[in-house]
Amino acid sequence: MSKTSSETWSERFEEGLHPFVQNFNASIGFDITLLQEDIDGSIAHARMLGNCGVITFDEADQLEKGLERIRLEAKQGSFQPGIADEDVHFAVERRLIELLGPLGKKLHTGRSRNDQVSTDLRLWLRRRIDELDLLLERFQKALLLHCEDNINTLIPGYTHMQRAQPLSLAHHLLAYVEMVNRDRERLKEIRQRVNISPLGAAALAGTPVPIDRRHTARSLGFSDICLNSLDAVSDRDFVVEFFSFSSLVMVHLSRLAEEVIFWASEEFGFVSLTDRCATGSSLMPQKKNPDVPELVRGKCGRVFGHLQGALTMLKGLPLAYNKDFQEDKEALFDVVFTTTSSVKAMTILLEEGIEFSHARLASAVESDFSNATDVADYLVSKAVPFREAYQLVGGLVKQCIQQGILLRDLTLDDWKKLCPLIENDLLQKLSPKEVVAARVSEGGTSFARVQEQINLWKGRIASRDT
Repeated sequence: MSKTSSETWSERFEEGLHPFVQNFNASIGFDITLLQEDIDGSIAHARMLGNCGVITFDEADQLEKGLERIRLEAKQGSFQPGIADEDVHFAVERRLIELLGPLGKKLHTGRSRNDQVSTDLRLWLRRRIDELDLLLERFQKALLLHCEDNINTLIPGYTHMQRAQPLSLAHHLLAYVEMVNRDRERLKEIRQRVNISPLGAAALAGTPVPIDRRHTARSLGFSDICLNSLDAVSDRDFVVEFFSFSSLVMVHLSRLAEEVIFWASEEFGFVSLTDRCATGSSLMPQKKNPDVPELVRGKCGRVFGHLQGALTMLKGLPLAYNKDFQEDKEALFDVVFTTTSSVKAMTILLEEGIEFSHARLASAVESDFSNATDVADYLVSKAVPFREAYQLVGGLVKQCIQQGILLRDLTLDDWKKLCPLIENDLLQKLSPKEVVAARVSEGGTSFARVQEQINLWKGRIASRDT
């Protein structure tokens, strides 16, 4: 048995781990990520032990100084634990004992690695949540800047990837502002459930040591404590919830990425990619490739897979702690990194990677039958039943297609053959800008409604900032 193992485990163990099993069992290679949180939690625990009289104030102070020295050593690169330490918790404790002697062995009084690792994970994720929320806000702001610049810019709207009705481009982009707002609301709710302290639940049943769990919770900025010690050490719902949240964020990013890829193609030509966010081909010198949105679209699978993996890992676990929980960390670290980097990449793409082609967009909304519904609505205003108006206009569109013309090419006489009630005012109503301007229902694409929405979102984001 290695020196570290013999000092870690009880006298029950006589033999050391098989070398392969030792490597297989160790998590230090990835849970060293939690070092800062482990030190923060240990300092709070030491202070609480001193406050409760379990150790003296002087001992608590020495423990805190020792832990801060380990933090400094890590920053300087001299604290580099290895496989023999097994995990970040043992690594810190081992170094603390080296620094303080027998006093270092008192730090683990009244706690277990089971509640310790859950505490570390919650502290780490809470910080990442706050960072991610700021990135999502920046993403919203980048969208809103394009919205403000493109209230009067029109873009074809699609259903079933078929031209449907023209829209304000700002209205189209505001849909993503709404999606991100839902993401941020979900993140806020998840943070509330992450921000509960399991520290002091010990291995699974609590501890007879006279500790004050609420003291450590307050010290670490938690809003409350986990009330059941079994649940405290075995709860990973917050990890699954974060994976679910991240999956939806990636879905939203991927939907926008897909549209940017379409828009940047020769067939659409609605946007051009700047050199800041596009790459070329190693063979074809004329190409600009939309690597950022393609990568974001591709990275969705990583996040979705981790969600499925976490659910599968948890579904058969009896209470309380099981070694299976070691599988949550690498997945969580990867989901946080993937989601955060994807949000940042798409934000940069919006900020300096795409330019809308206003001429191509204007041409696009002039060359289809997306104003057909407005003819039906016009006839309804003349007391024609909608279903009858719908059939009349459908037949007219068919005739126009056969003749190779658009509705705008019809004369007033042609219109009157369709319905004698039609007057000259219909011709003006069929221009794309009039079609868009007419959608004045709340939440619609009219320019006035879009301006309202932009003002609303700017106000909401500004209020969050303050």
